[in-house]
Amino acid sequence: QVQLVESGGGLVQSGGSLILNCTASTSRYFAAGWFRQAPGKEREGVSCISMHDSTTYYADSVKGRFTISREDNKMTVYLEMNSLKPEDPAVYYCATVRTPVPPFTTPIPICTPRVFDDWGQGTQVTVSS
Repeated sequence: QVQLVESGGGLVQSGGSLILNCTASTSRYFAAGWFRQAPGKEREGVSCISMHDSTTYYADSVKGRFTISREDNKMTVYLEMNSLKPEDPAVYYCATVRTPVPPFTTPIPICTPRVFDDWGQGTQVTVSS
């Protein structure tokens, strides 16, 4: 099992930026992703990255604003969030998957919660208008 610790959430003004960090206890995972869940809504995939081929996925709602990246020697995955909007507030979760997955460039929906095995505790992101 991979233990994940997120940090970097907080309160930011609309249009502002935040960087979320996710540090893993081990490097034994094949992909990592950021998911979010707003009150009354289902958890959704925001962005994912493959450890094998570095392919990435972004939800349409965050394309051009969010960037996922990795720093393998620190076993850390980042989510840089820019131009935050009122619809972005949620609890953001980091997750990893223990088995190989296809590249995120395929049309198969891989960056979905059901694919991922291990989860962090979540970090709250709040956007003020």
